[in-house]
Amino acid sequence: MARNKFKGQSHPLVSHTHEHAHVTHYTNASQLGGVDHLLSVHEHLHNHAAMEHAHLPHRNEDKEHRREAHIHDHSHPNDS
Repeated sequence: MARNKFKGQSHPLVSHTHEHAHVTHYTNASQLGGVDHLLSVHEHLHNHAAMEHAHLPHRNEDKEHRREAHIHDHSHPNDS
């Protein structure tokens, strides 16, 4: 069973900044069904709460981490 190969890990609280992009869609009244796109880019504090977990060992931790889903509370970046 794969669970037998799980590796336990502890991760401390980490905060850092990174670039974040938003795309806003506006309807274009001058064109039927037209949509304009407004791109906005800013930098903000990004966080990872301390946690302990177990999973199969990483092959490339940095690359795999960038593809994982995360939930972040931007109002309290060190607590989410």
